[in-house]
Amino acid sequence: MSEMRQLCTFYVDRMFLGVPALGVQEVLPEQPMTPVPLAPRFVKGLMNLRGTIVTAVDLRARFGIGPRTDGRPPTNVVVYSGDESVSLLVDDAGDVIELDEATMDGPPETLPRALRELLVGIHKLDGTLLMVLDRERAVAP
Repeated sequence: MSEMRQLCTFYVDRMFLGVPALGVQEVLPEQPMTPVPLAPRFVKGLMNLRGTIVTAVDLRARFGIGPRTDGRPPTNVVVYSGDESVSLLVDDAGDVIELDEATMDGPPETLPRALRELLVGIHKLDGTLLMVLDRERAVAP
């Protein structure tokens, strides 16, 4: 018997990604950030989310993609990582979709290794691939 899972989806460059919806705290527009000296280049900064300090991870930098050129600000997908909250900076938020866990395949070997190591798997949808991000690995140094 297969299990259905809801995924919160978002876009980074031309990639369609998702994380389990139960691990998402909230989705927010651009927030003020304080830079962190000597942090890995994918750590965009720290933001104050109602009194809680949250690290912001730029997924474009994490995936080795250059910055956006359209001038639009990133969207914050705030996820739980262990006992902390971390913001994933993405290009655009998508919808919450429900997919059968049994339809997930492993990440294809054709993806760059740096990206493949950050994925749990992929779902083949009509005309696109939904890559399921391992949020713990994505935020780890």
